[in-house]
Amino acid sequence: MSNPTYKLHQLQQILDYIDAHLDKDIKLADLARLLDISQFHFSHLFKQSIGMSPYQYLLQQRVERAKLLLKQKDRLIVDIALECGFSSHSHLSRKFRQLTGITPKQYRVG
Repeated sequence: MSNPTYKLHQLQQILDYIDAHLDKDIKLADLARLLDISQFHFSHLFKQSIGMSPYQYLLQQRVERAKLLLKQKDRLIVDIALECGFSSHSHLSRKFRQLTGITPKQYRVG
């Protein structure tokens, strides 16, 4: 891949993979392996294309998915946390607050 940014289909392949596996432990090595490039090269190209690191993007996507699920008021926040790939309710709460400024509970009430 000599192109300084991803080809569109390669980038879409990565974004689709992340979206489909949010509940899993996605590692940088897994993503780099999808394109058969080194982790360093992958991370650099991803940041160049998306404007944030793969980890930051993954975290943002997990929080966005949690926002959607929090609208279903009958679902437990701990279940939502696990479904979105967070290790616990408190892990979701910490990262959710970091990105949105409020807790998942506050988001749900608001």
